[in-house]
Amino acid sequence: MTDIKSQVLLALAKVTDPELGLPITELGMVGDIGFDSDSISVEIKLTVSHCPMRDQIESEVIQVLSQEFPTRTVNLQMPVMSKAELDELKVRLRGKEKQNPFGPGSSTRVILIGSGKGGVGKSTITANLAVALANSGYQVGLIDADIFGFSITRLMGIKAKPTRLDDMMLPPISYGVKVISIGMFLDDNEAISWRGPMLHKAIEQFLTDVYWGDLDFLLIDMPPGTGDVAISIGQLLPNAKTIVVTTAATAASQVAVRSAMAASKAGHEILGVVENMSWLLDSEGNKQALFGSGGGDALVAELSRYTNQVVPLLAQIPISTELSESAEAGRPLLTLANSDEAANTLQGLAELISQTKLSKDQRELKVKLKP
Repeated sequence: MTDIKSQVLLALAKVTDPELGLPITELGMVGDIGFDSDSISVEIKLTVSHCPMRDQIESEVIQVLSQEFPTRTVNLQMPVMSKAELDELKVRLRGKEKQNPFGPGSSTRVILIGSGKGGVGKSTITANLAVALANSGYQVGLIDADIFGFSITRLMGIKAKPTRLDDMMLPPISYGVKVISIGMFLDDNEAISWRGPMLHKAIEQFLTDVYWGDLDFLLIDMPPGTGDVAISIGQLLPNAKTIVVTTAATAASQVAVRSAMAASKAGHEILGVVENMSWLLDSEGNKQALFGSGGGDALVAELSRYTNQVVPLLAQIPISTELSESAEAGRPLLTLANSDEAANTLQGLAELISQTKLSKDQRELKVKLKP
């Protein structure tokens, strides 16, 4: 290989495919390279003709080559991979057969965010925690498993659909988080009416058909209650851990305990309880318990008795106008610069989650993989 071609490849290794998270030189995207005394010509092969990241990749390729060869003109062609090249790429990414990358042996920390009933702010909390973890430098995925009541696409401001590579999907990325939701495949807020087998298949496809890459955390926005999806998640994600969201109302905590018990029966460790809408600070700084009090403590006590272990109250999130407005705007509160108490509490909760320990099997895998 000539010195010029080596220089070109070294420069292009700095360009990462935003959806796949790997350098384009490792993905088989670099084709023919040509040069003369005045120019550099490079072929960058896109995975699909409608690649949503085409402009970004083009801009970065031109930038790195212009920096490496400031006296030469950069000529760039961007054809689409052949089927054989695409098939080779898919094998490189996930192997010859589809599989659940988060099953036994996975080093990804899977966190289920559940509740006993809807309307407690579970999805808003999940979206903000995912963004906070991504902001801290972690690789984060988010699955909206609330098939009937999906809302993550709205909360994360996502309008894009997954990029399809035949039977593989590349999830849209929002605020640094890879996201998949049934809402990405529907038009005009279409309703879903599926029985158990269809729900199981959807969750399974979210795990096996989506290319997630190497994630540090996978957060799953669970549907409320203890239905078919919860059973499927228990079967497919045995290493998952659960956070239960309730409100300050004791009636809500009595319902939430059922969801937590179902998770425990599935073998999922209960990390703790989050109490949302705990109080409203009035103009004088006093806490006004608009929805009662004690719900989080009651749930913690009940779960501690049930599991015979100490289940902590991880956070009490106050009622926040900023949090509600950011959810309506499709921009998680933790993407904004503010000193709102709810934002500070959510940030603290994310830091607690980041300290979540791996299971024994996961720790052993990490040791084996350590270079």
